[in-house]
Amino acid sequence: MTDKDFIPSTYTTDKTEGKVTYKSPSNIALVKYWGKKEHQIPANPSISFTLDICATTTTVSYKKLKNKASDFSFELLFEGKPKEDFKPKISTFLKRTEPYLPFLKAYHFTIETSNSFPHSSGIASSASGMSALALCLMELERELNPNMDSDFFKRKASFLARLGSGSACRSIKGDLMQWGAHKDTLNSSDLFAIKYPYKVHPVFKNYQDTILLVDKGSKQVSSSLGHNLMHDHPFAEQRFDQAHKNLTKLKRIFEEGNLLEFIKIVESEALTLHAMMMTSMPYFILIKPNTLEIINKIWDFRASSNTHVSFTLDAGANVHVLYPENEKEKVYQFISNELVAYCENGQYICDQIGKGAKKL
Repeated sequence: MTDKDFIPSTYTTDKTEGKVTYKSPSNIALVKYWGKKEHQIPANPSISFTLDICATTTTVSYKKLKNKASDFSFELLFEGKPKEDFKPKISTFLKRTEPYLPFLKAYHFTIETSNSFPHSSGIASSASGMSALALCLMELERELNPNMDSDFFKRKASFLARLGSGSACRSIKGDLMQWGAHKDTLNSSDLFAIKYPYKVHPVFKNYQDTILLVDKGSKQVSSSLGHNLMHDHPFAEQRFDQAHKNLTKLKRIFEEGNLLEFIKIVESEALTLHAMMMTSMPYFILIKPNTLEIINKIWDFRASSNTHVSFTLDAGANVHVLYPENEKEKVYQFISNELVAYCENGQYICDQIGKGAKKL
């Protein structure tokens, strides 16, 4: 498919006003996406677990204007209050998606959104937020074109979400999502995410993710800036090649349920992501001393307990503690006893693999 496949020809019905709500989850990448080309195209493919508890709920109320406006007409409420600093990102998203949603300037939108987790703290709030908004707008387009089939609806929602935040395209569905063209993955695309198409061992079902909130504050460096720093990065090409190779290796790992090899790739990917940040120009460090303490504790516990607990990181200080469901009791006890002390105000979130976004 090309982007032109998402440009509608005509709409068959009209809709003057309405309201729609979607709850869309965040996701945690196992093979990381870091670096992008023009039009939100990823520099390398990625794969992620869709989460369940960490989600954004967005309601879009829309009313048709008497005349099509010259600019986008919308108001934004975040957790019940106006949030002016979010509006530029929404405006950029609407501008990017207008060629594919030509009705946007014909309506006034009231966007009400809230998160189940701290915003801008490394839990991919843009992924859940932009995917939820994309789904709400797609629901209006489905009202205008009732013949749209479900598969196309979700594919276009993923395509649109990507234009707001790259990783958002992986939040539309679950449980294991891949985004980015990869020679060893059938039907993979840079334009939208696909559900992982190959066999996955039962040990990866209901995988657990306990998110340790080491630092709940806003990140020092935005993900967008971090991605852009890959353009002239001295190790960029090696990194992109590594991501392709790791995705290829995961095919057998997922099929066989090889947790030891899974851990090697996932932890290496997390550390490589932060190595790219530390070796860019300008360079920056998002991990905190407590992040490193947690990682070392995980390594020690894994060796002594013979469990398969592991970690991954997003572009922030928080630690995602990953482990199979059948080890939940033992690992959770370890988390409670030894890791929570390193969290800001002792806060953490118990999450697991989810099935994707839901209309409410």
